[in-house]
Amino acid sequence: MTGAATGLAGWIAGLRDSLRETGRVLREKGPGQVQFWFIALVLGTAAGLAAMLFRLAITALQSALYGTDDTLHIHSFAQTLPWYWIVLIPVAGGLVVGLLLDRFTRDARVRSVSDVIQGAALNDGRVEVKEGLVSAIASWITLSSGGSSGREGPVVHLAGVLSTWVSNRISADGVTGRDLLGCAVAAAVSASFNAPIAGALFAMEVILRHFAVNAFAPIVIASVAGTVVSRLAFGDVTEFSLSTNTALEFYVELPAYLILGLLCGLVAVTLMRTIFWADGVGSAIQKRIRLPRALRPALAGALLGGIACWFPHIIGVGYETTTAALTGQLLLWQAVVFAVIKTAAVAITMAGRMGGGMFSPSLMLGALTGLAFGLIATGIFPDVSGSETVYALAGMGAVAAAVLGAPISTTLIVFELTGDWQTGLAVMVAVSMSTALASRIVQRSFFLTQLHKRNIHLAAGPQAYLLSMVRVASLTRDTTEKGPATEDACWQLIEQGIYVDGASTLASAMPVFDKGGVAFLPVVTLWSDGRPPELLGALHHLDALKAYNKALAATAAEEHR
Repeated sequence: MTGAATGLAGWIAGLRDSLRETGRVLREKGPGQVQFWFIALVLGTAAGLAAMLFRLAITALQSALYGTDDTLHIHSFAQTLPWYWIVLIPVAGGLVVGLLLDRFTRDARVRSVSDVIQGAALNDGRVEVKEGLVSAIASWITLSSGGSSGREGPVVHLAGVLSTWVSNRISADGVTGRDLLGCAVAAAVSASFNAPIAGALFAMEVILRHFAVNAFAPIVIASVAGTVVSRLAFGDVTEFSLSTNTALEFYVELPAYLILGLLCGLVAVTLMRTIFWADGVGSAIQKRIRLPRALRPALAGALLGGIACWFPHIIGVGYETTTAALTGQLLLWQAVVFAVIKTAAVAITMAGRMGGGMFSPSLMLGALTGLAFGLIATGIFPDVSGSETVYALAGMGAVAAAVLGAPISTTLIVFELTGDWQTGLAVMVAVSMSTALASRIVQRSFFLTQLHKRNIHLAAGPQAYLLSMVRVASLTRDTTEKGPATEDACWQLIEQGIYVDGASTLASAMPVFDKGGVAFLPVVTLWSDGRPPELLGALHHLDALKAYNKALAATAAEEHR
């Protein structure tokens, strides 16, 4: 017996040493392909569990606050509640959210999909961990207490937090970090919507913004893992149940879907611009009345509560209203009014810095828009028209695709959410037109426009943002080196106003090269107290071009692996 125990102890010790050695190799040399696939599987399972738990947490808290277990029909139940309770819940939720964000984030802003895109492009696939966890809690409270947004944004960033932790643990380089981020996001989206195909494509189309073959396999593995977790918890069911009559009557009807796509593109742009306008107005009011930033979400909650007293369908993700639109249970005036009110509610939620995502509101707004269009189209041309619910389905995909800037993955998400593959032509036509129109008016998507307003320009591609990733200080040469960039020559250029700050990037330096027409730029330290600049060295134009070319080559190699 003692010998058996000794042998077991030795086996356990050997296993421990093996795991430690594996961890050391992963940290120092990075994972091999097979190891990476295993990590993708584990990370996908973890991200799927996070998405599942986030969804269950919303249901639990919403049930507790509103006093009903049927949260899928929350707005119908809310109609029976006293008006003061409908107002009090989002105000209290907003107050808690404001206090959390004010205490644990530097800017009192919820992190979401745009921050994950920024992390993929500019931060080696990493996102903010502490702020991300706080944002997930804030979004959970928002969605549970009457905020009018979606759950996919918080879930995507939460998945980014998980992948960041793994990347940091194994000291992943930029390529590996981005691939891990894609795996986590794919699993989270797949688990959130029971949509494995769309989850994988969403990660590549929206987050990584390329379709590298080497990244495809681990991302698909993670996406499948997330879907399995979701189906074990919720079953293999679609989010929306449609009526049976969802077939196109004639191909002559397709031009109507072209028009619907253009209309949906305008609706998507209206939604996005309304949110940005409301955010600007909210900031101006906050500054004028000196409102503490912790109270901004509570004020937004009060506005939402007031609207919900008359239109409770704005509460939460809005799946009940979306289902009603997809099954043709709404009248024309209801579809139009609900769409307008939903746009206002989403804008208040986002401008109030309450948290949540944009996908579910886009689905609801698109379904309402499509239904309204379909009711008019089938009323005018009844002999050549199919069901108005097909228009609702196409509109749902068209608005969401334009907002997300993801026509491929959104089209597939719509199919997987509804289980209806028979109306593919209608959805594809509407989605293509809406995204083509909207991308010409905004910076390709809501998320990229958000980043653009923060002076982070990713929409134009790597050639536009790679310059901002190379620090001037890393390329600075000493003025004592042989060449034209002597100390005297540098000071002559400084006197002419031709120089670059040592703390800046090539994004600031290259325009100065173009304007000055010089072979080098003095690199200086600029003091805020009015002291003259201090010369640090010189940045040569050739060094800057070489660094930019190297960054472009590395990006191209990653995207075409």
